[in-house]
Amino acid sequence: MEVPAKKRPIAIVAMGGHAFMQPGETGNVEQHIRNAALICERLMVLIERGYNLVITHGNGPQVGHQLIKNELATGEAPAWPMDVLVAETEGSLGYLLQQALLNQLRGRRIKRYVVTMVTQVLCDPRDPAFKKPTKPIGPFLTEDVAKQRAKELGWIVQEDKVRGWRRVVPSPTPTRVVQRWMIRDAARQGHIVIACGGGGIPIMKNNAGDYVGVEAVLDKDHTASLLGTEIGAEFLIILSDVPNAYLRYGTDEQRALNAVTLEEVERYIDEGHFPPGSMGPKVGAIRHFLRAGGKRGLITSPEGLPDAMEGRAGTHFIGKL
Repeated sequence: MEVPAKKRPIAIVAMGGHAFMQPGETGNVEQHIRNAALICERLMVLIERGYNLVITHGNGPQVGHQLIKNELATGEAPAWPMDVLVAETEGSLGYLLQQALLNQLRGRRIKRYVVTMVTQVLCDPRDPAFKKPTKPIGPFLTEDVAKQRAKELGWIVQEDKVRGWRRVVPSPTPTRVVQRWMIRDAARQGHIVIACGGGGIPIMKNNAGDYVGVEAVLDKDHTASLLGTEIGAEFLIILSDVPNAYLRYGTDEQRALNAVTLEEVERYIDEGHFPPGSMGPKVGAIRHFLRAGGKRGLITSPEGLPDAMEGRAGTHFIGKL
């Protein structure tokens, strides 16, 4: 007998924008459709195991393409700000996932609906990230063009000594998902929810208490962890381009982690095993989730997910027993 939807545990899955693009691909729509179908087929293992499912995704390559289009259209069409571009890609990528998931459900004769939610995420205007932008976005520019954009548009630009100049924006810590109860309630009803694309649309409250968009980028894994905590998810899964988290990654002493406790994770983070530019945000997001009451975490690759659900792959994180 099938478990009623409201009694099923919620699993939240976070994947990157590169999940829609394989190495060497240009990122055209046909490739996005094919890759969305592939990853949604793998996600069905969670439905078959009785989870209510919430999916978050990155959008780095896709917003990057939109920013290139902005640059090419300079003088011909108005450029749109980052918060609107995140909203655009939440809709377009959510649509591709939504359609692929519906096709998977139909093929398995599973009666569930799929909804994509354009999701706003609050950040604190006092966050120190706003004083020190570090997240590069958009195309590489010549020094002259970059400095002209900085002068005309108020951009902050930085030089990459190999590839040129680039705009950088803040990456503040997400503090609250505005649509969290809608996401929770839809998931509890058994619907698959796609939310917080690209880390969510970054917003804050102005002096009048109104919501306003922010030129910033939110870390998708931190937002997934926050959302998982807010909706009472039991399981946080982060899909990566590597099958495990590793100790001493990239050295002769590299070792894949299989199952670790929260206490062990704390020690490994303190020892500096997870660099901030790669595995650090993922492990940190799972640590936050477990600290806040989540029961399980998993880091694995999309292709490794079915085996990981059988305990044969991936790095499994265990909270308090």
